[in-house]
Amino acid sequence: MKYGKRSLRLHRAYQGIATCSQLKRVSDMSALAEVIDQDVQTLMDSVGGNSAQLPVGELRLLNHVPLMSDSGGRYGKGQVVTEMVIDPESWFFKCHFPDDPIMPGCLGIEGLWQSLGLYLALKGFKGKGRALGVSSLKFSGEVLPSAKCLQFQLHIRKVVERDWVIALADGEVLVDGKLIYEAKDLKVGIFPEVKNSEQNIGESK
Repeated sequence: MKYGKRSLRLHRAYQGIATCSQLKRVSDMSALAEVIDQDVQTLMDSVGGNSAQLPVGELRLLNHVPLMSDSGGRYGKGQVVTEMVIDPESWFFKCHFPDDPIMPGCLGIEGLWQSLGLYLALKGFKGKGRALGVSSLKFSGEVLPSAKCLQFQLHIRKVVERDWVIALADGEVLVDGKLIYEAKDLKVGIFPEVKNSEQNIGESK
């Protein structure tokens, strides 16, 4: 696999991560003020029923949160690291594709959106969470059934609070320590009611 200069730096920084349980702190994470080492369901239970929710069942991609902070990250405004354990018997490998199983790339972006929604929920924001977009994507690898762990990393750019809340972040997805997806301007909002999600959101960039 070929990498650009920035992708190669990230790949080298994280290539020692072989499984979800072997996450290493590297220089990019040194500014984090808080380390959370808990499973996602425990964290969701702690925020209560009125907070933004994650999908359940097969569409909940996140298992574990090693790191989360309001500081640190590329922009000094917060960083999130979540993980998904890869099960070779997962539903998407059975249908995407026959005799050529790979995880759909859109699920990697879904994992980043779920991670950003979890960040807002743990900050105490109440309401209905909605993914609002992403400005650019780059796929440079894929997830096979032989993989062990996906890691979703977010660098918070800003959180805008009005009658609603919108978070903006850049993200990366790594499989067993190798950078495979990059996303710019991921956006997730939390709204008091679903109908408000399409009204007067404004431009948060």
